Amino acid sequence: MLRFDDLQLFVRAADLGSLSAAARGMDMSAAVASAALKRIEQQLGARLLARSTRSLRLTAEGEGFLEYARAALSNLDEGRRLLASGQDQVSGVLQLSAPSDFGRNLLLPWLDEFQREHPKLTVRLLLGDRIADLFRQPVDIALRYGEPEDSTLVALPIAPQNRRVLCAAPSYLARHGEPRQLEQLAQHNCLLFMLGSRVHDHWSFHDGKREVSLTVSGDRFSDDADVVRLWAVSGAGIAYKSWLDVAADVLAGRLKVLMPELLCERAPLNLLCAHRAQLSKPVNLLREMLASQCTRISSQFPALANLDH
Repeated sequence: MLRFDDLQLFVRAADLGSLSAAARGMDMSAAVASAALKRIEQQLGARLLARSTRSLRLTAEGEGFLEYARAALSNLDEGRRLLASGQDQVSGVLQLSAPSDFGRNLLLPWLDEFQREHPKLTVRLLLGDRIADLFRQPVDIALRYGEPEDSTLVALPIAPQNRRVLCAAPSYLARHGEPRQLEQLAQHNCLLFMLGSRVHDHWSFHDGKREVSLTVSGDRFSDDADVVRLWAVSGAGIAYKSWLDVAADVLAGRLKVLMPELLCERAPLNLLCAHRAQLSKPVNLLREMLASQCTRISSQFPALANLDH
């Protein structure tokens, strides 16, 4: 079988009228070039180039073969370009799971934009707040708050500095007053959600001097974190939510951050997968886009500068 580099050498030598010049252009020695030309002539059973100490010219057989050699090289180059362009395209099926609140209110519009940029990509999105979804449901990756309990998972940071904030609607605060100290939370209706397999009713804070933890209570809880956000916006009580999930409500005045001087619980957002082989080009591009968007949201509220510490 004819070798690609042998064909390339023959065409270059014919164009330059010099085997040594063709060899230099291909970064090979004169001896290697001479052996390559001899090899292609033996395979074809014909002499292609007539050489002397001072000149090189095509034989009749060489002139006839040159056209086909050029066409073969051109076709191979075109094939390589097609393969390269296919690898550059983002296509296939992207299967992911995301938290209910983050998924509905932030991820959905971001995915719309992502698919407009990559129209050959199909997205399958499952929403749920349990990490077990990664194994029970047909997904490649999952977005989850907090550190993964399963140490075998690959966890890539999306928003590593994200934290929770205490927040409530102005209408709730107008009726019940605004708590100024953590101990006053016992007098308020706290909105609770499931964190993993338990109700998240044990809230932790750092007041700049010490860690403070307390158990709160309220008249409602849900396994859907977005429901808790909607309860808070409607004035039903105080929520302890990820800043990413309530930033838009805070900036729009639907919610107010309480005791912003507190350093609240960490709620890092990670991209999880079972193994690194699942980190395809679409996944890596999605990760970059998510990290950029989350950074933008984290910087939108300067008063919460302590969230970055």
